[in-house]
Amino acid sequence: MTTTQVDETANHPRRLIGLEAVHNFRDLGGYPTADGRSTKWRTLFRADGLYRLRGEDDMSRVKQLGLRSVIDLRTEREQREQGIFPTDDIEVTFHHLSIVDVTWSDTETPVFDDEVEFLVWGYRDMLEIGSGRFADAMNVLAQSKSLPAVFHCAAGKDRTGVLAALLLSSLGVDDAHICADYGLTQDAVQRSIAWSKVHRPELAERYATIPKAYLAADPRAMQIILAELAQQHGSVRNYVREIGVADATIDALGNLLLETR
Repeated sequence: MTTTQVDETANHPRRLIGLEAVHNFRDLGGYPTADGRSTKWRTLFRADGLYRLRGEDDMSRVKQLGLRSVIDLRTEREQREQGIFPTDDIEVTFHHLSIVDVTWSDTETPVFDDEVEFLVWGYRDMLEIGSGRFADAMNVLAQSKSLPAVFHCAAGKDRTGVLAALLLSSLGVDDAHICADYGLTQDAVQRSIAWSKVHRPELAERYATIPKAYLAADPRAMQIILAELAQQHGSVRNYVREIGVADATIDALGNLLLETR
């Protein structure tokens, strides 16, 4: 498949769930797999800060998706300060699976001249620290009662991006499509910045002061991570097995998330 075809698949018109206050809510359907199938539409979603879901139009649009589960990958501090998905208004099973103990903004992080180097460092750290929680999330999503489901963090970029990569790769989606999907967050960050300037000045101020690398979503970083996992473990699927996701669970994910042949 050519680069153009990969980009067209990632930018499919069904991909982005257009919302006013949530800017990176995306469908993970439509990605081809090595065995000739593709991921199902309207079954699994990735997103950014779902605590911002409050407006009538946004709430109505999300209700139409028929979500059964929400997996929040943020820390307890983020939940406490920002809030959570509006479980009082939309009935779901809510799972809190914090990938890291503290965010990059809450601790000293290494200084890198290159944004890709910074992201690779951060994702390696997440895979080491949060492996058990990534496995927990995959185990939740392998249950039919959990779907349709959405998983999210703050920007829907890093913790969410790594989990999406592990899931898609385990299902047989190739690296090119995974990296293209990851890169879609670049536009979402710009949408979020533009929205914050109008509706959330305090958030806009934070965007203006945090290191530029924190907002980056360069597909090259995800490609490096995927290549490292394949080199060190034989495949991403092998890595997923090693962190606690059984073969039966991976098979269940395929049965639930892939179109039948």
